[in-house]
Amino acid sequence: MNYSALLSRILNVVDQEAYLVPAAHVEPAQRETMALIARVIQAPDFEPDEARALVRRLHDDQRIDDVMFYSALHVIAASPRVANWHEAARLVGDQEQAAIEMGGPNLQTNLASVERHRGVLAFLQGHYDIALDYFSRAFERQHTAENLGNVLCTLIRVGDLDEARDLLERIRASFPARLVADIDARLREDPDLALLNVEE
Repeated sequence: MNYSALLSRILNVVDQEAYLVPAAHVEPAQRETMALIARVIQAPDFEPDEARALVRRLHDDQRIDDVMFYSALHVIAASPRVANWHEAARLVGDQEQAAIEMGGPNLQTNLASVERHRGVLAFLQGHYDIALDYFSRAFERQHTAENLGNVLCTLIRVGDLDEARDLLERIRASFPARLVADIDARLREDPDLALLNVEE
């Protein structure tokens, strides 16, 4: 597979002078609530129906907006216990529409979440070329270690370890120190990226 265009897209979006790493993926007013939802979904005794009910209740109580509502429901639908790809795809479409309708200063961050969800959905179904494209789009919209980490994970999954190492080397040489530090932290913490920690 030829990744030159994909790598160029990633490497060309960063302007060293204007670059700002978002402080968080979720705006502060919703951060605690989304962290609660994440804990429920990641719990060993995770029950999809109960999680959906919690998300709906929190949305009804206006603790999360429409974008985060559809995002959380998408994560439930795409989780291993549910794996309902059609429902997950429908929900990410609803999330995109909600983001467009909401607009405002968080539009690009919200659309990056949409692209990331689409990438995860493609990845989980084994469509890695499609996943790479979506993850690259997510990074173009939101310059975060999470989005770059997803690109690296996908390259590793398809067995293109050399390309992943090349991208990582170019990230370290070209990107702002804060983003490089965040990527290095992900390498230490994410088992999917463990192969990049192995010295050749």
